[in-house]
Amino acid sequence: MKLVQLIFFLFFAAKLFSMDWPSPSVLVTRNFGWNDNGTPHLGITFEDGDVISAAAAGELLFSRSGQDTASRLPSPLGSWLALDHADGIISIYSRFSNNAPIEIPEMVERGFALAEPGISGWTSDRGFYFQLFDRRGRRWINPALIIQPRDQTNPPQILSVRLQDSQGRIFNPAQIGTLAQGRYSIFVEAIARSARGRPLAPYSIISSLNGREAGVLNFETYSTRDGTLMVYRNGLIPVRQVFAAAPAYAVAEVWFSRGQTTLEIIVQDISGTIRSVTYRFWVD
Repeated sequence: MKLVQLIFFLFFAAKLFSMDWPSPSVLVTRNFGWNDNGTPHLGITFEDGDVISAAAAGELLFSRSGQDTASRLPSPLGSWLALDHADGIISIYSRFSNNAPIEIPEMVERGFALAEPGISGWTSDRGFYFQLFDRRGRRWINPALIIQPRDQTNPPQILSVRLQDSQGRIFNPAQIGTLAQGRYSIFVEAIARSARGRPLAPYSIISSLNGREAGVLNFETYSTRDGTLMVYRNGLIPVRQVFAAAPAYAVAEVWFSRGQTTLEIIVQDISGTIRSVTYRFWVD
């Protein structure tokens, strides 16, 4: 782990170490980093369940139910609420049931029943949506960095790897013998799998060229800069540069020089399980 990643992890671990899953026994259907038709998933979507509980003690910042009439405009989050856990960390629970809301005190204890899973907002599936936001750093945090999913046990899969040259031509590195020298974008379609077989986003994708790291894409946070959502790929870049090629991810831009070339793609899930694939071809 790089020094900057280690510092980041320790910083947020100190803040969030006491958090629990808002509903630990239900199925995760979409996780942080999932490429949703070119848009990144900013939290974790849970399917079904009996109750949504506070992940940690906090102060109630906002609550909106489907029965509210203050605004006639539909909300993509449907029924939702937010808790402030100090130091700028906010947990957001949304798209839950529109039934009569539970009376929520101003100060909420960890494990307090907040709502029931249901259907509201921009979804047709019963469940709820859970997010963590650092308002001081203006970034969305991957909840699984701190509260590891319990059902993600199967190794990740690399479904496809493609190279695209400056003219937009696509090449399969498994099928080419030679490749023209030049700059290429590397696209990787990869998934992690829950124990129940549901496809999930991986935690990181690394590309290595001739034994040297060429690109690192991490799904740890999304930062907001001047209204633009950014993801880390060898530095912060707009998410559209990574997610536009749905369902794949644009993981790196590299220069292939003449000679024998070895390209390795490494995919890691949140539990640390790794899957890799290696390609060898000639560049002239």
